[in-house]
Amino acid sequence: MELTGLLPDFGNLAFTILAFLAALTVIVAVHEYGHYIVGRWSGIKADVFSIGMGPVLGSRMDKHGTRWQIAAFPIGGYVKFHGDANVASGSADEDAMARMSDEERRHTMHGAPLWARAATVAAGPVFNFILSVIIFTGLILSTGVARDPLSVAAVQDVPGMEQGLKPGDEILSIAGIETPPLAEFQTIVDKLPDTARVAYQVRRDGAVIDLTATHPFPPLVGSVSPKSAAIEAGLKPGDFIATVDDVPVATFEGLREIVVDGDGAALTLGLLRDGTPTQVTLTPRRQDIPSAEGGFETRWLIGITSGMVFDPATRTPGLWESVTASVDRVIYIIRASLSGLWHMITGAISSCNLSGPIGIAQVSGQAASMGATSFISFIAMLSTAIGLLNLFPIPVLDGGHLVFHAWEAVTGKPPSDKVLNVLLAIGLTLVLALMMFGLTNDLFCP
Repeated sequence: MELTGLLPDFGNLAFTILAFLAALTVIVAVHEYGHYIVGRWSGIKADVFSIGMGPVLGSRMDKHGTRWQIAAFPIGGYVKFHGDANVASGSADEDAMARMSDEERRHTMHGAPLWARAATVAAGPVFNFILSVIIFTGLILSTGVARDPLSVAAVQDVPGMEQGLKPGDEILSIAGIETPPLAEFQTIVDKLPDTARVAYQVRRDGAVIDLTATHPFPPLVGSVSPKSAAIEAGLKPGDFIATVDDVPVATFEGLREIVVDGDGAALTLGLLRDGTPTQVTLTPRRQDIPSAEGGFETRWLIGITSGMVFDPATRTPGLWESVTASVDRVIYIIRASLSGLWHMITGAISSCNLSGPIGIAQVSGQAASMGATSFISFIAMLSTAIGLLNLFPIPVLDGGHLVFHAWEAVTGKPPSDKVLNVLLAIGLTLVLALMMFGLTNDLFCP
């Protein structure tokens, strides 16, 4: 089901806000549930589990003595553990703690053993990572993975070109280049001729056949990136880009070269959309993208990926294969995020790569407008990013609390209340400064 069918106007502010709050609510709920359930398993009682902040709209008390509530402002959430002075869990309610017995204090965040407190704090980010793995695993299981050897499941209708491939064909070679395993298929793309049609050798019904068909990567839009020149110009998956500035384009690689060589100049694309000619004008943007070597490279991009002329045949992977691939994807997002942050700090890439709440909300709305799969995948990526952010060693974040616990493990006692309050104030200042920096980027970066 496409999410675009839920509202009459997908680009409006209400849809963007709704998508952002939906994504944020899911991620925050899972994060806070991680704190709650691991705390409960560790013997720490939770007084309140809140989705949202501010006035309470509705609540119920469970058999464990926890009040589950929904608050008016869906901009976060919290778990208030027994003995906490406030919802931040940063300090204890000294008066309440003084009235408790030793057994009662054991069930508070501040009276529990160090291992229980550390596990409870770490559980929030860990549950964010688990959510991402579960989502990616579900997507892989539902869509399948392309199978070796490369075979045709369905053929795309490319405007103006007669297609020679048929479902069931096994691709043996393209333009005389033997088809490699799927994991290496991208390595032959640059070697293919820049022509609209190329030679194929296929195995069909047991016989080897030579034929001519459309280039495997014609100038066909496979997907559109959120917050890109393409999505703002209205490009859609399935659009066929016939011309650029009235010059015919034969392949997606040829289109890419035109964008790169244009050095940021505005381009007019001649499209065929559902058989109807139309034109859009857009301006490529310089973007820093992760490179295969682990760093970043800056390119002019319009924000589309190529669509293949045929859909590869797929197989349903096993659960372990799917989970392993999902864990690898989460690890890649973490590594790319840390690398990007480091490159921004050192000035190697633009600090405009850091988005604030407006930018994230914009991407949420655009991802939702492209369909349920795109939006769910975005939630998985954002959940990983939020889990990683919370592990940064900044007071008020989970990572800061873990640093305090590490200090206690080494010295045998926690930081004093005076030191703790100063550090928490510094941490809050840093977080607010980071949010303001991201918001400034949202408003002024191209």
